[in-house]
Amino acid sequence: MPFSSASKKNGKTYFLHSRQQTLRGGATVTLYYFASAPGAGAVDALPEGYVVTENERTGLPLLKKAK
Repeated sequence: MPFSSASKKNGKTYFLHSRQQTLRGGATVTLYYFASAPGAGAVDALPEGYVVTENERTGLPLLKKAK
């Protein structure tokens, strides 16, 4: 089951996804993003060292590094 987060503002459920991106210098990074439906790249658990916050204006979830 993909990791999900419900918006407190609009009540919609968003699912966490990840993908690998190769930068111009050749380095590979992992990008995390939320989508309204689970699909290819859906992640089962929250990555270690990250927390979910919510944009106060739009209600969209954001993934931030924990302090």
